Amino acid sequence: MAYLDLTILVIDENAIRASIIEEGLREAGHAKVTVVHEVNGIARIIETLQPDVIFIDLENPNRDMMEHLFQLTRTVGRPIAMFVDRSDTASIEAAVDAGVSAYIVDGLKKERVKPILDMAVSRFNAFSRLQRELADAKSALEERKIVERAKGILMKMRGLTEEQAFALLRQTAMNEKKKMSDIAQSVVTAAGLLM
Repeated sequence: MAYLDLTILVIDENAIRASIIEEGLREAGHAKVTVVHEVNGIARIIETLQPDVIFIDLENPNRDMMEHLFQLTRTVGRPIAMFVDRSDTASIEAAVDAGVSAYIVDGLKKERVKPILDMAVSRFNAFSRLQRELADAKSALEERKIVERAKGILMKMRGLTEEQAFALLRQTAMNEKKKMSDIAQSVVTAAGLLM
């Protein structure tokens, strides 16, 4: 998707403040901007609109509203820029934990909207990449543990060396056109049933 084709949702109960964000986005070349002035029912709007980026402006957020929005932002999986007039350390930490990509305190100016959008998208993409890499590393580690367990079982049950057990797993995986970790999992499962 081209950068200027982004669908952007602006959530702001204050129409004047929303217009500042909208104007900043439109001047930056973004045409697909939807402004919503009501926080209630926002989950349904997000589901329907499927925005690429979400701007949330909270002039005077109360604790319940912040918690509601943080619960929402944890689940949407999109770059989120949040403007607030005042903040405290706990709110900032909660925003970061909830996946807010840019948390701007007392900085709502039309000229700042585009750089904030750029930063939110970049931070979101970097964080998403790190999450994928972490998930891949955990998966690889789990697969390796299963292969090690399967090798141990084959060595014990069939009297094989470690190299022979590995070769048997690898050859079986190639013959069956499956991942070696899948074959190893089958060996572990079968051994569990036999013991």
